[in-house]
Amino acid sequence: MDYMLDAYVGYDIGSVAEPDDIPRTDDTVWILGKQYRAIEDLDQIRRDVQSRLWCTYRRGFVPIGGSQHTSDKGWGCMLRCGQMVLAQALLQLHLGRDWEWTAETRDETYLRIVNRFEDNKAAPFSLHQIALTGESSEEKRVGEWFGPNTVAQVLKKLVKFDDWCSVVVHVALDSTLATDEVVELCEDKSDAGTSWKPLLLIIPLRLGLSEINPIYVAGLKKCFELAGNCGMIGGRPNQALYFIGYVGDEALFLDPHTVQRSGSIGDKTALDEREMDESFHQRYARRINFKAMDPSLALCFLCATRTDFDDLLARFAEDLNGGSCQGLFEVTKTRQAPWTPTTASSTSSRKNSEPNETFNEISATEIVNEEFEEVESRPLDESDEEFEIIA
Repeated sequence: MDYMLDAYVGYDIGSVAEPDDIPRTDDTVWILGKQYRAIEDLDQIRRDVQSRLWCTYRRGFVPIGGSQHTSDKGWGCMLRCGQMVLAQALLQLHLGRDWEWTAETRDETYLRIVNRFEDNKAAPFSLHQIALTGESSEEKRVGEWFGPNTVAQVLKKLVKFDDWCSVVVHVALDSTLATDEVVELCEDKSDAGTSWKPLLLIIPLRLGLSEINPIYVAGLKKCFELAGNCGMIGGRPNQALYFIGYVGDEALFLDPHTVQRSGSIGDKTALDEREMDESFHQRYARRINFKAMDPSLALCFLCATRTDFDDLLARFAEDLNGGSCQGLFEVTKTRQAPWTPTTASSTSSRKNSEPNETFNEISATEIVNEEFEEVESRPLDESDEEFEIIA
């Protein structure tokens, strides 16, 4: 029974009977592409929130690899946010956006999805698999913080080893979505015709230096209104959160910073399995002002078909890059080759430098990244999350 006791630790309801998850306002509430009225639709909003998979810190699982980690408390919040966005994509693809969870749900497809995120190495998208893949391919030690881009790159690799999930992941780097790259990844041409592999599109962004530039808030809101939206991976400074919608000037999120016991839901027949299933769901979202969010985040969208992708591009052009919102990223057909300084330009730079200035020849990419270079590192015990700097 302490599954449920642990779950309430993550929401400080205290003695208040009714959590302040959705304000009593005339403002529209948007959750993952669906529109609600804050007061009239409150119960429906909460059912929608509760139907998302809530991935949190866990304790008591088998140690990860050769490490001694049997809990991810204090370091795994971004990994859990990565799990939540991938889980949302799978729920949306295999069960539909209007599907709702209840404590009695024993749908076979639903159980197969949840089984993929349990804390054991056999599960394709477990904390074990994410952490070990980060160690082997992204040079992140087990127990080390991930940023939004790192967890996106790990998910991109892991989905290749699970045929049932049927999803491919594209990570649009450098704030640029090159459509030719997506088409090459998703289109499968054969004698029978052209098919499309369902796409989870992840667009990492940095929308400010130490805080989000207010000019981007309208664009972030608009993303939650688009069909196929799977939320945002981000957080507040040094703490990862999974954003699922907004109301007014506040973003709605699921918080992974609750420690629960590790276990399996199996086929959800035993009492222990049913309680474990309930630990994957949280009825109440939490709120944060957009301006208080960390500027490093990643937008996430599901495009199950080529038509979905084309429609999403049209909405990007109309609502984000051609409308009243400040553009968040660039959409182009092909990605331009990075500019590299010539010998002549390097020589000229040396001549124009001050006499006592040391000149270091660097690439164009390094010049861009230098603007967001971290100037201070924090020891592991000072915060839950270190956000990765994305140029």
